[in-house]
Amino acid sequence: MVTNGAIFSSRKEMFIKSQTVFAGRGITATPYNDRWRKHRRIATAYLNYRAVDTYTHVLDYEAVVLMKELFLQGKAGASPINPQPHAGRCSLNNMLTIVFGTRTNTIDDELLKTALRLSREFMNCTGPVSNLIDFVPFLQKIPTFMRSRGRRLHGGLVGTYGGLIKDIEARMNRGEDVPDCLAKSMILAREEEGLDDTDMAILASAFMIGGVETTAAIMQWFSALIPAYPEIQAKAHAELDRVIGRDRMPGVEDEKNLPYIHAIVKEVERCHNPFWLGTPHYSTEEFNYNGYVIPKDTVVVLNTWTMHHDPARHPEPETFNPDRYINDSTTSAESANLANAMERDHWMFGAGRRICPGMIVAEREIWLTIARMLWCFKMEAIPGEPIDLKEYDGLSGRSPMPFRIKCVPRDDNVAKVLEL
Repeated sequence: MVTNGAIFSSRKEMFIKSQTVFAGRGITATPYNDRWRKHRRIATAYLNYRAVDTYTHVLDYEAVVLMKELFLQGKAGASPINPQPHAGRCSLNNMLTIVFGTRTNTIDDELLKTALRLSREFMNCTGPVSNLIDFVPFLQKIPTFMRSRGRRLHGGLVGTYGGLIKDIEARMNRGEDVPDCLAKSMILAREEEGLDDTDMAILASAFMIGGVETTAAIMQWFSALIPAYPEIQAKAHAELDRVIGRDRMPGVEDEKNLPYIHAIVKEVERCHNPFWLGTPHYSTEEFNYNGYVIPKDTVVVLNTWTMHHDPARHPEPETFNPDRYINDSTTSAESANLANAMERDHWMFGAGRRICPGMIVAEREIWLTIARMLWCFKMEAIPGEPIDLKEYDGLSGRSPMPFRIKCVPRDDNVAKVLEL
């Protein structure tokens, strides 16, 4: 997939995920064609390094809001809190700002509830059962529960995100000042790019699903894992206090000087990549690999769970051990471009030419939230409430089952820096 991307980078036209839910208009799940190239180009304009630099202040702001919510909702460590909905809102607000120029104001916002429900339904609607339909063609010709479910999900995405685009267009037509965002760009370029309403709704949906599920899930897995490792937290706190001090929180520019925090992020991504199996690729021509013939049209799947738990590459793979990455200063984006694919640190964002286009923004968002959670809090388990790290919520993208922890502020400066 990496060194022979020209042959192994296209996608099968997956029946539920690509044809039914995304109506052939997605970014990561569709085969190479002119529509894919156009949509990928439009998406990349908002996801490359230069673009992400222009809205890093948004990621920074939402990370601060997340810290405030954990502090206030957890009553400064006095009350247990489930960090999952707050992590979901953080990721969602980042994508809402980028795509629609808006955000939610509270955890009870109806848009937040709808968006997170749609994202979770997508992860449960594109799992093993829908994959069975992809590989048993006759099932595509008969009514099935999964097919009906996919159609409802498509309707929900178009109604919700297409509706937001129509609202923005109406505001523009009234002469209102609309913030720069993906939706505004698509509306202005509609005729030039040949975009219809479904194109725009599904392209926005791809951002809202892909941009929320991965980042929010990693924040959640970090929150579920770290209370069991007080010694790792202590080591992280010592590094933060030595490099950053207690008068400000770490920012994007500090990552290069915080190798242990960087290693913790990478180890979470290795241990609990939300996607055990990558979206299937397929070979567009026959290929010989180490004496094996791979026929044309062979489905090839990136088995990330097995790769991340290979003891030859990751000794004692079941152990959460950030030290395995302590000398690895590459970012995920840099690692993904290494000439030797076996030197990559993890495969969370996929591989080859179809690697996740949102990797740069996701990496930056994950860094800001995890580094700041460690700066602000000592995260503690609640006696009598074990956190289940074996069961999962979701069939394609996997998050932890609901859990509670205590986020105990490390000192009085946390409230001061957060301006509480």
